[in-house]
Amino acid sequence: MKALVINCGSSTLKFELFEIGTDVSPSGQERRLAHGIVDKIGGRAGIAFSAEQGNGLQETRDVADHGEASHLALGWLSSSGLLKSGELGAVGHRVIHGGNKFTEPVLIDDEVIAVIDALSELAPLHNQPSLNAICAVRETLSPDVPMVAVFDTAFHRTLPERAYRYAIPQKLAAKHNVCRYGFHGLAHRYMTERYATITATPLEQVKLITLQLGNGCSATAVENGRSVDTSMGFTPLEGLMMGTRSGDVDPTLVGFLARQEGVPVEDVEDWLNTKSGLLGVSGCSRDMRELLDAEYEGNEMAALAIDMFCYRIKKYIGSYLAVLDGADAIIFGGGIGENAAEVRARILTGMDWCGLQLDSDRNMAAIGSEGRITADDAKLHAYVIPVDEELIIVRDTVSFLENRSGRHRSL
Repeated sequence: MKALVINCGSSTLKFELFEIGTDVSPSGQERRLAHGIVDKIGGRAGIAFSAEQGNGLQETRDVADHGEASHLALGWLSSSGLLKSGELGAVGHRVIHGGNKFTEPVLIDDEVIAVIDALSELAPLHNQPSLNAICAVRETLSPDVPMVAVFDTAFHRTLPERAYRYAIPQKLAAKHNVCRYGFHGLAHRYMTERYATITATPLEQVKLITLQLGNGCSATAVENGRSVDTSMGFTPLEGLMMGTRSGDVDPTLVGFLARQEGVPVEDVEDWLNTKSGLLGVSGCSRDMRELLDAEYEGNEMAALAIDMFCYRIKKYIGSYLAVLDGADAIIFGGGIGENAAEVRARILTGMDWCGLQLDSDRNMAAIGSEGRITADDAKLHAYVIPVDEELIIVRDTVSFLENRSGRHRSL
């Protein structure tokens, strides 16, 4: 069976086509047939598609939204002979916010689409792009092809009350389902499960701090293989400083800026989501690579943005070490976490107090590759683990459909 994964970011769409074996497990038999990305959707987008065998596609063109990006991906797969009629057995979609409604994968139907749409207010940069892709794929494929939504919030459903509740009137919290949901769950789950595999540690014994550092950033405390605290909260805006998001700010700042600038609250929320973070502090870029270059050239605001970014991550690491009473390792994932060795070094410098000894050579060598970056005799280790969300999505999709099929047969 072939299964397609669609993974939407705020301005990107990634896809991966798998051929599935019979064993869906952490060491399953998935074969990757093709993958691709449409980047900078909403303007002049970069398109990079490639197949395991055969020609790829590299071009730049205007792409209006994630629906159009989905049509491009499906069209290329079909024209390349990778997706013939009747071959596709399932489609798995990553959806950012499942609220308290979805805590596990779910078959996509009209009702599910309506709920995801209603939750878009809580993840304005992500749920709507996923919906656009879902609707485009539904229009293109046969209704017989099942589509499954896999939710980023699901991994954090194990947060204890002390971690997921806000200290606001609980009648209001209950009335409006206000709590800390957490995000980047697929990434944090992958890092956790992969660490358990490469270190031969039973998952239920794993104790980690996982860092997903990209344009969006979050930290998670993992105990016994389960999320027990995480930096993002009711929406993806809370927590670490990010590419364009502010992360933690005084809540009264929203009302203060709205009054001072004479704009609606929605405008201030947009500033905090799309014009803050690395971009807002530096005034020049949200891209860590560009900021490191600018710092080297003497740009003081770029240097400040990087310093703030690393400092806030270090603060969360310290707090989670206290929450966990120590940890086995700190895991770096995401575009920055996997590729910016200098940023990793700045975050981990000065952590000898907890037994972490960075190995500079290992750290510099781990660029986009998996490996330990601490000294052999360190008491607290650090690893780089490139995140593979698509693998989690396809396994969850196929497992869900197999279990559903089994339940139906037993009725």
